[in-house]
Amino acid sequence: MTDLRKSYDAVVIGAGVGGGAIANRLALAGATVLVIERGTRLPREADNWSVKAVFHERRYATKETWRDRQGQEFNPSTYYYVGGNSKFFGTATVRFRAEDFEDLQHEAGVAPAWPIRYADLAPYYDVAERLMGTHGTAGMDPCEPPRSGPMPHPAIGHEPEIAVFDARLREMGLKPFPLPVAIDLHPGGKCVRCRTCDGFACKLGAKNDAEVRLVDPAIATGNVDLILESKVLRLITDDTGRKVVGVEVEQKGQTKVINGDLFVSSAGAINSAALLLRSANAKHPKGVGNNSSDQLGRNYMAHNNTAMMAVNPFKKNNVVFQKSLCINDYYLANSVKPYPLGNVQGLGKLQGGMLTANMKAIPEWLMNWFATRSVDWWIMSEDLPDPENRVSIDSDGKIRLAYTANNLKSHGELVKQWTKLMRAMGYPIIITQKMDIKVAMHQCGTARFGTDPKTSVLDPFCKVWDVDNLYVVDASFLPSSTAVNPSLTIVAQAVRTAEHLVKDVFKIRNAQSAA
Repeated sequence: MTDLRKSYDAVVIGAGVGGGAIANRLALAGATVLVIERGTRLPREADNWSVKAVFHERRYATKETWRDRQGQEFNPSTYYYVGGNSKFFGTATVRFRAEDFEDLQHEAGVAPAWPIRYADLAPYYDVAERLMGTHGTAGMDPCEPPRSGPMPHPAIGHEPEIAVFDARLREMGLKPFPLPVAIDLHPGGKCVRCRTCDGFACKLGAKNDAEVRLVDPAIATGNVDLILESKVLRLITDDTGRKVVGVEVEQKGQTKVINGDLFVSSAGAINSAALLLRSANAKHPKGVGNNSSDQLGRNYMAHNNTAMMAVNPFKKNNVVFQKSLCINDYYLANSVKPYPLGNVQGLGKLQGGMLTANMKAIPEWLMNWFATRSVDWWIMSEDLPDPENRVSIDSDGKIRLAYTANNLKSHGELVKQWTKLMRAMGYPIIITQKMDIKVAMHQCGTARFGTDPKTSVLDPFCKVWDVDNLYVVDASFLPSSTAVNPSLTIVAQAVRTAEHLVKDVFKIRNAQSAA
């Protein structure tokens, strides 16, 4: 195990966007941080861009198994590396809408209000976009929330094939806009605008993931140590149960306790909930932080996601980086339905082997033929918090993820509407694939924050109500899932929490503010 300092201001569990962002901001303020990552650094190699390696062999996904509600085991599409799941994310860094922070009526129910408003998080969104290096154009998104200024970098622009879609959609009365993306595409940047970005790791380090943009800059300050291949098994509290005094860590078959004064779990919404549940003791019989509310692990959400291929058999699509266009005309109540339907955005250019990995009945040659003639879309709708959609731990220690999708009617209506538009634009063949529980992307909600310890696990700064020195800073805190990727919001809340820790807990004077 790496030599450790005698003490740290904070011990952070997980090196994804939440852990990376809070370590980054604490380190910048002068705090010392230990980051514990259960995985390794993902090697930059040719297989990063291989459809066979990534989608068929699942070279990089975890080999562990979880169980679903019925007890059937499955291999989740989740990744344990420095950078976490962001190593494979599609780079979309979109702010939640102002309406997402209020009670929002959906056809299937209400997405609950947050304990903070959009205005409270807006200045931290500014910082998050700078940290992630977002490219985009402010003011074109039809339901964009207020912002203080332009995005850090200009939009990447559309390739000719996508520019045609942009123009045609405008002719139909829609308001498409450049999708905010976090890639290193500017003079002197590493990005070569390839077709192996969305769903792939980047062998060039040109994707602005948590490793590249958050963790490595944090380490460069000299205030952060990172230990790898170290799985945190449980949290250890003192006799009162009000304070975490250490974490039990397993590294290469050996177990060790790492002590500290303040702890942050940023292992992801599923694994953070699992960690706190595994840490049950006499003072916390239902799991650390679960005494007051019994909400830990509950309200798991992961979005309703559908990948769509719109195929014109007579026209090849030569686009390379397809993920540049976004449509939010249906995000709130709209001309089609009087309630929200969701978000549509360009999907990284599909290749035949990517879909045959999950559609065994269709010959690969046929899917290759379709892929050369398709324009591809990612259609995303909100799923609503349900206390029976939950993470729990089975008697043998295995994670159980009980999840039943909801708000499916709205999602189906959005897919139907987009199918109608694609056919009107000359793409008669529509192939869709809805993502299932195995695709554990956009996971959130298992330790919601709030103002009442009886109904939430965390306070508005993500501190566990029942424990004085434990924070959960990842997508666990989300009370609702919204209908866009949560990565930017996780970073923004991590910046907000870090500022609180620096000023109010560590009381570091003259620390850099959020701005």
